[in-house]
Amino acid sequence: MNRRSFMKLAGGCAATNAFAAGAVRPNVVVILVDDMGFSDIGCHGSEIPTPNIDSLASQGVRFTQFYNTARCSPSRSSLLTGLYPHQAGMGHLDNDVRPGSRGYQGRLTDESVTIAEALKPAGYFTAMTGKWHLGQQNGTPPWQRGFDRSLNSVAGGIYYPGQRGRENDKLYLNGRALPLDSPELGASWYSTDLWTRFGLRFIDEAIQEKKPFFLYLAHNAPHFPLMAPQEEIQRFRGKYMAGWDKLREARYERQVTSGLIDPHWKLSERPPDSPAWDSLSQEDKERFDHMMAIYAAVIHHLDRSIGTLVDGLKQRGVLENTLILFMSDNGGNAESGPRGRYDGKPPGGPDSNVFIGMNWATLANTPFRRYKHFTHEGGVATPLIAHWPAVIPQSRRGKFETQPGHLIDIMPTVLEVTGASYPANLHGKSTFPLSGTSLAPALSGRKLARKQPIFFMHEGNRAVRDGKWKLVSKYMDPWELFDMEADRTELHDLAAKRPEIVTRLGAAYDAWARKSFTETWTGPRRTDWGQQMEAPKP
Repeated sequence: MNRRSFMKLAGGCAATNAFAAGAVRPNVVVILVDDMGFSDIGCHGSEIPTPNIDSLASQGVRFTQFYNTARCSPSRSSLLTGLYPHQAGMGHLDNDVRPGSRGYQGRLTDESVTIAEALKPAGYFTAMTGKWHLGQQNGTPPWQRGFDRSLNSVAGGIYYPGQRGRENDKLYLNGRALPLDSPELGASWYSTDLWTRFGLRFIDEAIQEKKPFFLYLAHNAPHFPLMAPQEEIQRFRGKYMAGWDKLREARYERQVTSGLIDPHWKLSERPPDSPAWDSLSQEDKERFDHMMAIYAAVIHHLDRSIGTLVDGLKQRGVLENTLILFMSDNGGNAESGPRGRYDGKPPGGPDSNVFIGMNWATLANTPFRRYKHFTHEGGVATPLIAHWPAVIPQSRRGKFETQPGHLIDIMPTVLEVTGASYPANLHGKSTFPLSGTSLAPALSGRKLARKQPIFFMHEGNRAVRDGKWKLVSKYMDPWELFDMEADRTELHDLAAKRPEIVTRLGAAYDAWARKSFTETWTGPRRTDWGQQMEAPKP
């Protein structure tokens, strides 16, 4: 697809008109990473070297106010269907199946359509590799939801074939179960590389068939249990002895200097349950340094794998007309609390069990509050990088896009740029209308056509984003209100000063919840770092 055709498309012309003019249909690669915080890549302020991701950002467009759903399965369902999680049947994880519930089916609903199901009839070769976590055990595996080729795990957390506690797990190659030590997967693999290797293999099939391709590359990195090659972990040992306080300030300063963060948005304070680094014993400092070195190695290796993918696209002559979208499924993960987990020998190896915990997750989510599970910015803000050399104008490359977006926008974006149609009926059912709006206009600097606020609900944590206003609540507590133009780090609650906005947005949330099967949460309340406090109610 050439730039002239895209400019017509972004200006509101029908996609089919643009393609009728003879434009070459673009390829699409969606890269989703798991449990990575807002500031964990170099172009978002991190000290972790991520040159390949940074290169995509410098040659593409960075969406600075893009959102996920705060949790794994819900985010994946929204990304692939363009629906809010409960509409797609994935209001929680795919092991949460509630008989009679429309929002908690633990599988993709029959009324939903995946990107693959929309693109396949349009002549696209569709493939996915990585973590599925969308109800394979409940009847919705990738090969039954539009993907021509797939290599996937049912859920996540797999890095090595000989990993402790995973000996009986399987990977699924085009629906066929393989033991982790299967020769078809190769010897001594590391999953971050495995997903990319098979992704490129599937792309080769698409090229051979002379079809444009859609690849959904769903990494399990950097989800716990954190594992990486030992020599790569050693590279980062000692680099985190400065501690989370100083490193967080350094990330924030880089964010402000780059223009990613407005200097009026002050850095949120270290939470009360997180100790000052200088208060720790030397033994604890070394323990925490090693934990974060493992995490850094996982992300650095992830970046290398993305570089392998980009080089592979370039070598095949398809990079120029491939739209690459990079994002994370939720904010940094504080599960396991301030101490984290540091079990098994060697730490970061296949016999270990390491979580970075709350202290380092606070660094990962710089400059925001809270974490995965929650709908404050630390839980739902994700980087989004869009890279498309053939289409993004030179004047837009390396620029920030500040219009808010959400995972529900990925499906309509892909439909617009590919010219594919959204089916009115599928699986014997009438399909739900898309909830999102296309981000394609923003690639050329135009305004998005969003007509509704953006909504959130996960485990009783709620939010509404409407223009500059964000209404947010932790576990059904009273609403807080923040002016996101003046205070995106959510430090100054304006609910008492602007009750009319609270009332308006609260009513909008209630109306949305009723029509999107967002049932009142009756499950456990969680600590500020995501640990379950109460047993689920019967």
